[in-house]
Amino acid sequence: MTSGSPHTSPGLRGFIRSLGHSPGLGRLLAVRLTSQITDGVFQAALFASILFNPERHADPLAVAGGLAVLLLPYSLIGPFAGALLDHWDRRNVLMFANVLRAGLISLVALAIATGASDTVVLFGALAVTGASRFVASGLSASLPHVAHRDVIVATNALFTTLGAGMLAVGAGIAAVLRMIFGPDNSGSAFTTLGGVVIALIAATLAHGFGRLQLGPDEPDDPGRSALHAITVGLPHGIRAVAHSRTVAAALSAIGAHRLVFGINTLMLLVLSKEAGVGDGLAGVSVVAGFTAGGAFLAAVVTPISVERYGRRPTLIGAMLLGAVAEASLLTFHPIVFCLGAFVLGLIGQIAKLCGDVAMQVDIGDMVRGQVFSVQDAVFNIAYVGAVTIAALAIPDDGRSVGLLIVGVVLYLVGVIVVRFVHTPPHHGPLAVTEPRIGAIGHQN
Repeated sequence: MTSGSPHTSPGLRGFIRSLGHSPGLGRLLAVRLTSQITDGVFQAALFASILFNPERHADPLAVAGGLAVLLLPYSLIGPFAGALLDHWDRRNVLMFANVLRAGLISLVALAIATGASDTVVLFGALAVTGASRFVASGLSASLPHVAHRDVIVATNALFTTLGAGMLAVGAGIAAVLRMIFGPDNSGSAFTTLGGVVIALIAATLAHGFGRLQLGPDEPDDPGRSALHAITVGLPHGIRAVAHSRTVAAALSAIGAHRLVFGINTLMLLVLSKEAGVGDGLAGVSVVAGFTAGGAFLAAVVTPISVERYGRRPTLIGAMLLGAVAEASLLTFHPIVFCLGAFVLGLIGQIAKLCGDVAMQVDIGDMVRGQVFSVQDAVFNIAYVGAVTIAALAIPDDGRSVGLLIVGVVLYLVGVIVVRFVHTPPHHGPLAVTEPRIGAIGHQN
């Protein structure tokens, strides 16, 4: 990095300076925060309406089904979203996807209010999270257009971590609305409607961007139809990942963490229902708060670690720390669970940030949305798969030593994969990438 450049200051100072040189950066952050609050309100309201609603009953498999509905659309719709994000104006995608999301949330609230079955409610939630997929991928793919590459790690850390915090804010809003309107079907419906207004605010903010300000600079397969883009989107994304060892290694670390996180989530929910950790939704909220705290710390730790040691040592260190934290949960002590949640929130966010940066720095703009779709598939299929398997194996009281040992092993496997896959590039950028300038872009 060049000394004296207004874009080269690391950390928060670099981000603040970048705001003055790219007004779109602040607007994109505002879109991200409001979008994440919408997700937080909707997800918390949906889970509360199914899991902690006195008019409904849910067992561990029902919990797994709810998580699948919330997250699998990110994987099933992700390839289509990524392809269209590299084909359409990303500003329009962010705007119309938020409007669509507001309308779909209203329909889900109506289904809850009328006492529709869980199946009907969950199918409605599928549509909502499908629209959310376009928003999330669009935000990540658009960031390099408003953030200078020399502060991309710090900027991405701030965006991702504040976004995770806004999920917690949204969940808090849902909790307050639930206290006001009650836990039954009608109260759950009014709570769910809280996400509608915030989604419309996000759409209004996205409308303020200029045409093609967020890319793509050049569509993938220019001159072809949107249908063609959808057809080739996932293969193009997988090919780009295969050509970038840094991205492949980061996705391996993310996958290992999400498998463990899925196991732990199901265990926590079962323990909470049995009053082993807190009392119902309150116990889940406490542990979720510690997880969010770890994610916030990652915003500080990750840029420093990547700048000083590189991405590969940072990922390996995170996976090793995760193995230790997972082993500590064998005590099944509530305080240890909270501390473990903090550490796992930290290392999970570190892995996610390293993965995002690898895709924003080492992948070309014309296929970046499609590569983010591959990440989404890994991120969510691993999580839902782990929750489903855990639901079949977990005892009624939630105390499963075997599942926790599997978690430790998964982290150690992640260490090995990152160690041998994440090697420095020996050649120039491939056809699917674009050259990047600056020290951060060449960290290993």
